[in-house]
Amino acid sequence: MRALFVGGVVDNSEMDLEGAQPPVHYPEDTGGGHSRYRLHQVGRQQDGQVAYAVYGAPDMADDEVARVADERAYARRFDAEPEVFQH
Repeated sequence: MRALFVGGVVDNSEMDLEGAQPPVHYPEDTGGGHSRYRLHQVGRQQDGQVAYAVYGAPDMADDEVARVADERAYARRFDAEPEVFQH
């Protein structure tokens, strides 16, 4: 699956993630008390597999992350249905 980042110092960056489910925060466990990116949206393909995960910067509002993800057309790009991640 692909991790997509909105806001902060890595805005518009991407990386591959291992596993079937994306972690709730990225990086997962820093142990240093640093703010982490938070999972906002997952995109599932027709077979139920997670194709992408959208992470928002700690200081970004949920609706702003959703707006940017829509603007960047992640769902269309990965041929997936977006689902809002419930915190």
